[in-house]
Amino acid sequence: MGRPRAFDEDEAVRAAVKLFGSRAYDGVSVDDLVTHLGVHRNSLYKTFGSKRGLYLVALRRHIADDVRPLAEALAAAPDAATALRLVTSADLGLLLLATVERAPADEEVAAEVVAALDAVDQATADALGIPADLAAALTAAALGILLRGNPDSVGTALSQRLDSLA
Repeated sequence: MGRPRAFDEDEAVRAAVKLFGSRAYDGVSVDDLVTHLGVHRNSLYKTFGSKRGLYLVALRRHIADDVRPLAEALAAAPDAATALRLVTSADLGLLLLATVERAPADEEVAAEVVAALDAVDQATADALGIPADLAAALTAAALGILLRGNPDSVGTALSQRLDSLA
């Protein structure tokens, strides 16, 4: 009979979201996971199957806990500037890293990323009454602002421009 699980799976997944969101998949070793999650190597493999298995669980958790609530908030955005501020203030590190690092090489990650971005785009389109392709362009601009590393100053400048167009 095996030993009972000595770690909280939910806490481990939340810690994995933060770790993968700050260092990306390739920047995190199994040793890093064992150290940061407080999980024994055997328990990690028994519970998640592999580093990739844990990554997929973490990505799905990030989408459920961070991206879906963002989409819900976007659905109520009264204008483009508000939508932009919502996206640029969201914690989307893991989604962004998954988009550029894993999605091109992993079909399952790509499907999760596409579905998450589509939900954000659709919420924006519905709230603002704009075509889906224009909403996708607004989302892309907002995500680009996040990637620049200083979303406040760039986002504020763009928001001011968008406000003046309204």
